[in-house]
Amino acid sequence: MLTIWACIAATAVVGFAIKAAGPAVLGARPLPEQVRAVVALLAPALLVALVVGHLLGSRWSGLDVTVLAGVAAAIAARLRKAPMLLAVVVGVVATALLRAAA
Repeated sequence: MLTIWACIAATAVVGFAIKAAGPAVLGARPLPEQVRAVVALLAPALLVALVVGHLLGSRWSGLDVTVLAGVAAAIAARLRKAPMLLAVVVGVVATALLRAAA
């Protein structure tokens, strides 16, 4: 249990150091436009990686079709301009219904 808390503390310290490095190095100067474009794409890329990793499971062998259908339903709801919370609810309901039917 101590190892887990040590890892959490180390992650927090490293995260703080990374976040503090930007202002310390740049000062009051704004980021260059090319760097801003890359930084803006980091969060969506990380989110996609996390979703794909969850969908495919460990060793990419645990594809759950019901979860995949739920994600597809949530994406479809967002494409139809549904609010984010509603899209999540649609995905959860679709997954639950498919699992109940199976």
